[in-house]
Amino acid sequence: MSTPTRFDTLAQAAGRYGEASLENYALVRSLAERISTGFCKYLGDKKKCVHLVPPEGPFSPLEYGSGAFSVSGQGFLPLGEISFGLAVRVSHTGDWIRIVLSAEKEGPDLDVAIAGGRNFAFRLPISEDRLQEFFALMFEHLTDWFNDQADHYANGVYGGGGMGFEFIHADQDA
Repeated sequence: MSTPTRFDTLAQAAGRYGEASLENYALVRSLAERISTGFCKYLGDKKKCVHLVPPEGPFSPLEYGSGAFSVSGQGFLPLGEISFGLAVRVSHTGDWIRIVLSAEKEGPDLDVAIAGGRNFAFRLPISEDRLQEFFALMFEHLTDWFNDQADHYANGVYGGGGMGFEFIHADQDA
């Protein structure tokens, strides 16, 4: 058997990195999909009220698949934090808001940050109870933002888009 070359050693290290980056993406994507389907159920809406969307740029309330993740189209999958957006229907008349989440594996946890909000740690594997706790946090985040903005208006201090929410109106019966 021949001695490995430096290139063989480099290729082995890159292969290990690649396996870790695929595992990281699979963890984040699985969580994102569970959040997308579970949060709508948590809200008690009978229509489809949450979609995975890109974390930035224009969006419509529809499923983007792998295009909903910050690593989409990057070729070599980077290892690290991955962001994704959730389009959440917030009215009966077709108004949607985008929440941006970022997730990153830290040891035995998958840490999730809500843009403009709090962080949340999921111990792996992710339990349904912990997911429900996260839904409560997202619900609080959204309702607090709307209430804070209305309170600012009522008191003569207009709120800004400090949480980075983006609204769209879509005429659809999703």
